[in-house]
Amino acid sequence: MEVLMLSAGEVEQLLDPDALLDALSDEFRALSEDKIIAPGRSEVSTGEPGFLLTMPVYRPGREITVKLVSVFHGNDALGVPSHQALICLFDAATGTPVCIMDGAYITAMRTAGASALSTRELARDDARTLAIVGAGVQGAAHLKLMPRVRDFGEIRIASRTFAHAQHLAERDERARAVATAEEAVRDADVVCLCTNAPDAVLRGEWLAPGAHVTSVGYRPPGGELGGDVIERGALFVETRRAFEAPPVGCGELMGRDPMSGTEMGELLLGSRPGRKSHDALTVYKAMGHACEDMAAASLVYQRARREGIGVTVSL
Repeated sequence: MEVLMLSAGEVEQLLDPDALLDALSDEFRALSEDKIIAPGRSEVSTGEPGFLLTMPVYRPGREITVKLVSVFHGNDALGVPSHQALICLFDAATGTPVCIMDGAYITAMRTAGASALSTRELARDDARTLAIVGAGVQGAAHLKLMPRVRDFGEIRIASRTFAHAQHLAERDERARAVATAEEAVRDADVVCLCTNAPDAVLRGEWLAPGAHVTSVGYRPPGGELGGDVIERGALFVETRRAFEAPPVGCGELMGRDPMSGTEMGELLLGSRPGRKSHDALTVYKAMGHACEDMAAASLVYQRARREGIGVTVSL
């Protein structure tokens, strides 16, 4: 068999951010219409070092997609990325492997892309101040994508390590590093939580009326999004499976009523409402669904085939 291999650099070259937002919107609609087959992700844990997740997904008309992603938080001290991933595509008619691509960039961009999509649909039209809490891979991806959906005039970045916030802020002339999460969040119109914190990193009292909050951190059994924020806001999720126990769902939502959250697909289809008032708090909590990887990987694969990018290997 011949398999197309795509490196991290080639994936970055091939993935168009605006096309990604449209593809994510389409996949979320399909997800809420039960057009996507996605068994719950499984986990292999090595204990304290970290864990490996497997995330399979299929939608008729697309390739069968499987992502393997490892999360080892101690890797930073070793100079190794904490999140590493491969995405494998299989022909849906024969089951033949057709592509293996680096999945780290896709993971970062599809996650931030879903946050940006939620902001496009839920944040106030006059949102002008963005707060990003966390200056790692996800902080950088959010800084890249969030300004595509709102015209932010000010961007504040906070991190446990101030120098990291400063370094990220250098990428955008509107951005500045601040010393604390509270300083970033106070009076911000959109707040993006992009940390691996095991406990809440913001308080509901810091949030301005009408703010939109996104949270993409995954650190079971807890997580970065506090219960006071969840309870105060209108909650939006990729799927109600987010309310299941990890590794399928989110630690912050486990045990809560699944009907307390609106699926992004339901919002996009118009079957459930979005923002109800100018001063309402809206909250998007990501579990990280395999349909997002499928959306991004399919865009990359199809464009690679059209443009003749990548290396074909005989296995």
